[in-house]
Amino acid sequence: MTGGLLIAGTTSDAGKSVLTAGICRWLHRNGVRVAPFKAQNMSNNSVVVVSPDNRGGEIGRAQAMQAAAAGITPDIRFNPVLLKPGSDRSSQVVLLGEAVDTVTAGNYRSLRPRLAEVAFATFADLRADYDVVICEGAGSPTEINLRAGDFVNMGLARRFELPTVVVGDIDRGGVFASFFGTLALLAPEDQALVSGFVINKFRGDLGILRPGLDMITAATGRPVHGVLPFHLDVWLDAEDSLAYGRVLGRPGPPHGTEWLRVAVIRLPRISNATDAEALAAEPGVQVRITVEPAEIADADLVVLPGSKATVNDLAWLRETGLADAVRTHAAAGKPLLGICGGFQMLGESIHDEVESGDGTVEGLGLLPVGVTFAARKTLARSEGVALGAPVRGYEIHHGYVTSGAPEPLLHYADGRPEGAVSGNVAGTHWHGAFESDEFRRRFLTRAAEQAGRRGFRVAPGTRYAAVRERALDVLGDLVEEHLDTDALWRLVEKGATTGLPFVPPGAP
Repeated sequence: MTGGLLIAGTTSDAGKSVLTAGICRWLHRNGVRVAPFKAQNMSNNSVVVVSPDNRGGEIGRAQAMQAAAAGITPDIRFNPVLLKPGSDRSSQVVLLGEAVDTVTAGNYRSLRPRLAEVAFATFADLRADYDVVICEGAGSPTEINLRAGDFVNMGLARRFELPTVVVGDIDRGGVFASFFGTLALLAPEDQALVSGFVINKFRGDLGILRPGLDMITAATGRPVHGVLPFHLDVWLDAEDSLAYGRVLGRPGPPHGTEWLRVAVIRLPRISNATDAEALAAEPGVQVRITVEPAEIADADLVVLPGSKATVNDLAWLRETGLADAVRTHAAAGKPLLGICGGFQMLGESIHDEVESGDGTVEGLGLLPVGVTFAARKTLARSEGVALGAPVRGYEIHHGYVTSGAPEPLLHYADGRPEGAVSGNVAGTHWHGAFESDEFRRRFLTRAAEQAGRRGFRVAPGTRYAAVRERALDVLGDLVEEHLDTDALWRLVEKGATTGLPFVPPGAP
């Protein structure tokens, strides 16, 4: 085997993450020791994993999901470089799990050779440990202004002679032009590795699409390896599920007589908004991602999620009128929850010389705590008890509670308090806590009582781990049923197809 395959995309959110996960699940089912890899990810959705030397670190949540599809424990090597945007111009650099720097678009170029060296060495290490490594590209491989120094897309493929499949989202329109243009703006050496295409999110009659598949093959000399249908159950851990106004997931009918309506505020620098996915997996719980004060007023439970720019996002809440909507919601006695940065915003004050450098700013004043930011980030997988139920989660934060003695929301396993509760308002630094089934059920039951939803009954049998496994199985099924898996096997075993034609004009 060549030991690898690169899944590139015509655009961001074309389907690279889910296709990588689906291929990992398909190979895992066939007894192949497979691992995912994304050399560099830009995302504020991350998760804490344990490294081979038992050191905690961050990777993109998508790579943790892909690891689950592959049937293996997430590893910091699956995403050696993680960029976490704090603004439109700067990002925190997480290297092999640890924050090492903050860069702008200008000074990133000087750091890139070091990042590339680490990424290449990490990929080589993974390929020695696994039969196959399925790599996910970033954005588009045809970012002609970024090709020099690229180590995520064709730079990685060229370095290790990886066969490459390009996926395009037909739901966006223009997929054939995107395939042709992506290929035609690559250098000959890059084009030689692009061995085929996959269409994602197709709806309709495949017979009508068939002539287009034949024509793009004739125009490029590359086959379309399959057409993945649009599937409503593909939504977990997906960045595009966080669009404004969207209902998250596919909420099942209520177990009782009433729905529980949840509004998650879509902060500009939202992080780990995937915390809400476990709520959306519950029957009768409608989770909406929103920036509209009217939807806050209409909600039963409001969630302030994590943020990579807590102080700046707090200012945005005030500017947009959402802060007033949150206060009104809380004053009505309805439940309000803050997670990580959202928890910090709910406090009386935030002292931040680390992220924003703004010093001390006033919080929303809904929880009796003061928060101070420290230079060193907490990265931990944690477990304990909340509402009388066992709970597990993970922590990624610079802010610490440094004043106030609130009633805690939960306790660590060693008895230490964490988070805060004040009547109908609660907060915690823990991400992922709602994946603990019994805690989630008790929290939602309490939230329904506070919101006056007496007809809401939490479903007793929802297991979030099983929901996620079913979703990963759906991805594996889609690959097996709709892709030319024999062709994928040949690429993995023998490398890129030989004799592929060059499509002009090539790279500028």
